[in-house]
Amino acid sequence: MGFERYVALGDSFTEGVGDPDPSRPNGLRGWADLVAEQLAIASDDFAYANLAIRGRLLRPIIDEQVDTAVAMKPDLVTIYAGGNNLMRPKVHFDDLAADYDEAIGRLAATGARVLMWTAYDGSWAPVFGALRGRWAVYNELIREIADRHDATIVDFWRFSEYRDLRMWDPDRLHLSPAGHHNMALRVLDILGVSHSLPLVRLDAPVPLTPAAQRADDRRWTREFLLPWVGRRLRGLSSGDGVTPKYPSLTPIGV
Repeated sequence: MGFERYVALGDSFTEGVGDPDPSRPNGLRGWADLVAEQLAIASDDFAYANLAIRGRLLRPIIDEQVDTAVAMKPDLVTIYAGGNNLMRPKVHFDDLAADYDEAIGRLAATGARVLMWTAYDGSWAPVFGALRGRWAVYNELIREIADRHDATIVDFWRFSEYRDLRMWDPDRLHLSPAGHHNMALRVLDILGVSHSLPLVRLDAPVPLTPAAQRADDRRWTREFLLPWVGRRLRGLSSGDGVTPKYPSLTPIGV
């Protein structure tokens, strides 16, 4: 099955943060761009919009992106939302699920194929173990919403290859170029689309000594965790002033 109008919604995950490319809008590539390029090969009329903006919570994603996506009459929609909510001190799961359910219902009503993600189980990495229960609850809600609206789950929770830190940006929150490339492969396989993207092949990792791991954790805390907490306390977002990469349906090719 081919697609002609692909609209990507969400936050930094879909915008492509962690996969820099100065030649592209916002200086980013990312898995959604890679998927769009492969879909374009099979259609002379293919067009792609990417409305995602880093740092967005679920409610702003719905308010700013869903109506725009519906108006584009897509035949493929991808949406990852709610991850930033899970990082906040408090999460109101019932409200989160109700909002997400309403949004997926509106997107599915267009007749488009809708893909939505579970959260990744990053509890094996330092610091994030305390969030595992939240991620698990969120994932059960996501699965229920997907079942209700016949959406397709991209089951990030079960993608064991992401236990390799090289799949992640040094900030440990966003995918690396290899991680984005691998996610594009996963999405294309789920869609059943033949493609020309090579597999991600990484050499065996070089293990860190305990002292080196502690030093790396301290660096991460200093360079990424504390600035992130500081932005939250000041009411700032990494997405302030950022606009969508492709705000309207745009022809795209390899």
